[in-house]
Amino acid sequence: MPQANDWPSWLTDWPEAEARQRFSAEKHGDYLRWQAAIDAMPALEAGALQLSQAAVGCDFADASAEQIQQLEQCLQALHPWRKGPFQLGSVHIDTEWHSDWKWDRLAPAMGGLEGQRILDIGCGNGYFGWRMLGAGADAVVGIDPTLVFCMQHRAVQRLLDHPNHWVLPLGVEDIPASHRFDWVLSMGVLYHRKNPQEHIKQMYALTEDGGKCVMETLVVDAADSLYPQDRYARMRNIGVIPNLTDLRQWMTDAGYQNIELIDLSPTTTEEQRTTSWMRFESLDKSLDPRNPGLTVEGLPAPLRAMLIGAR
Repeated sequence: MPQANDWPSWLTDWPEAEARQRFSAEKHGDYLRWQAAIDAMPALEAGALQLSQAAVGCDFADASAEQIQQLEQCLQALHPWRKGPFQLGSVHIDTEWHSDWKWDRLAPAMGGLEGQRILDIGCGNGYFGWRMLGAGADAVVGIDPTLVFCMQHRAVQRLLDHPNHWVLPLGVEDIPASHRFDWVLSMGVLYHRKNPQEHIKQMYALTEDGGKCVMETLVVDAADSLYPQDRYARMRNIGVIPNLTDLRQWMTDAGYQNIELIDLSPTTTEEQRTTSWMRFESLDKSLDPRNPGLTVEGLPAPLRAMLIGAR
């Protein structure tokens, strides 16, 4: 397999210099610590990549117990791991989210991805990108402004060395719409945006004619969309949690057609929880202990919708 590189050469009009500059101590105080952990990872030879099963990863030939221990320590230094799981040799990264459960809900609707180029907005460490490559995608570009997630991808790429998967420290507002993708995904992003309609318009501009989008977000089962005045499930940066009527209308207004709801599921404490790889408080601390149907603020508990629209 050709060796991975750190920039998709065909995105010549994207802000490469700006993205590279964000991998620096000047931009984040923990960068040098994270990079030191990646540099300290043992040199291990990966066997066949495992991209079509719940835990993305690979086996290693002739890895010693000391090397595996060192690998686990280096990867733990990149805490918190939120999307996954990963299985790197005998190191199991049990992430906060069972992202494999979400993928199982999404994959049948996406179908075969052979020859497709995909953009994953707010991709985290790139877990879903690996699964899409396992489903046949030609290339996956993920963007996420949270640098530690980009560093986690760098660590996994150091082992898997896949030539067609990138996670770049960019936001959707950083990239031009001059290049379009066969699929554009926004999963767990919309409710963090101050202007959700504008976000969907940006997605549409990046979707190829004949292409599709995946919109996955918190929704509220109510007559009106929810605009939290303070926090929602202890999260501060929530703009709006739409109802399905408003969400469909926003997608239609942006230009998407044939909008289909493919999943509507409550978030459970089995799917999102604290683990040894994400030691901060998680969903269970965000729900009313007397009524799990409500958040600690007394608002409807998290309900997530997944829709697909076509351009």
